[in-house]
Amino acid sequence: MQDSRDIETLIELMARLPGLGPRSARRAVLTLLKKREALMAPLAQAMAGVALSAKDCGICGNISSQATCPICADPDRATGEICVVEDVADLWAMERGQAFRGRYHVLGGTLSALDAMGPDELGIPRLAARVASEGITEVILALGATVDGQTTAHYIADSLGGAEVQITSLAQGVPIGGELNYLDDGTIGAALRARRRF
Repeated sequence: MQDSRDIETLIELMARLPGLGPRSARRAVLTLLKKREALMAPLAQAMAGVALSAKDCGICGNISSQATCPICADPDRATGEICVVEDVADLWAMERGQAFRGRYHVLGGTLSALDAMGPDELGIPRLAARVASEGITEVILALGATVDGQTTAHYIADSLGGAEVQITSLAQGVPIGGELNYLDDGTIGAALRARRRF
């Protein structure tokens, strides 16, 4: 039947989402089907709207419905501090903790020869240009305590070595091998307040 093929396609697509396997996706689709008017239709409409309106911020790489995200557009956030994160999920985790009031730079990954992610793909030259043009006095490297995260952090620190800027990294509370997106708000806030020179 055509209907069941459509439903199976939806389940397969849902199963591709992080944290959802085939069973969880099947349960989610069944819930959506049971609540079509209250849940499925508004969800489909919201997803279609976001698919059309979402864009990367031209300055930091955050996701917004505007060309410049609200963080970059906020003059009160021009504190001279820029926090470098691996991806948008990490930026959102930092914002959730409400401990940082500066600006961000989203790399979109970490240095990886296997994934063809070099300095240009991560926007590291753009970060250096921002440091020079925005009067940045401190760069906070809020990258995961993984091998790739630390390799990227060292590369950025070396790249900015000639600039008159203090380079710090998150300190206590971030476990080795941990990723920002999975930490609670208190841990992120404590790590940010206890940052140290990199």
